[in-house]
Amino acid sequence: MFKTRLLSGIVLIALALFFLIAGGNFLWAVTVAISLIGLFELYRIFHMEKSMAGAVGYGMALVFYGNLLFHFSGDAMVFAMGFLILLMFCYVFTYPKYKTEQVLAVFFGVFYVAVMLSYVYQIRMLERGAYIVWLVFLCSWGCDTCAYCVGVLFGKHKMSPKLSPKKSVEGAVGGVVGSVLLTFLYVWIFRSAMDVTLNEAVILSAISGVGALISMVGDLTASAIKRNYEIKDYGNLIPGHGGILDRFDSVIFTAPIIYYLAVYFV
Repeated sequence: MFKTRLLSGIVLIALALFFLIAGGNFLWAVTVAISLIGLFELYRIFHMEKSMAGAVGYGMALVFYGNLLFHFSGDAMVFAMGFLILLMFCYVFTYPKYKTEQVLAVFFGVFYVAVMLSYVYQIRMLERGAYIVWLVFLCSWGCDTCAYCVGVLFGKHKMSPKLSPKKSVEGAVGGVVGSVLLTFLYVWIFRSAMDVTLNEAVILSAISGVGALISMVGDLTASAIKRNYEIKDYGNLIPGHGGILDRFDSVIFTAPIIYYLAVYFV
């Protein structure tokens, strides 16, 4: 299992390198595909993956991504209200086919998976996005790795014993500190290409620290949903890791945070 997980991780990192460096419409298409697969995994928990309401969810995710590319509306509330109204049409005219919580899950899923993951693409499209986008992974996957290593070596105090008994407070601190250090090292190596000052390098490192904290919330959120519905993994698409949501659970929460902090402070 460890060897499978390691090999899958290496392939995943290689693909991430390729897609993020390519950027543009190619990254947009890949992000759309990942979002739709993630939505399918989430909807499957609620038995909505092949339903009419689920189809509305997939369709609205595509509309959202289409707007990112073609900019036919700048008002996010139009999207949210239009989605809700369409979903309510589906709910009432097929009643009592779907339970209320199933319909709410469809609505929640588009924002939780598709909208939040889209910020990976949105960061990449910023002026210095080709470099800043890597902060998302430095403070999600980097935090996860550092937290695991520190937790194994020094972990004594459980962070969330009922939800994730293997995670420790020491590991969490190690994950945040590790993300900050990794980001500072990364920014300093590429400081000329990024055209950043020492002050900006420190700000980006601090942003990564905040992102690392939020990434843990993303990780625990995905775990909470799985525990509530008594499933081990969201899928088996990535050998040794599970599904898209199992691997991108922390990225989902980190990407929007990095985007807005980078826009306002860098």
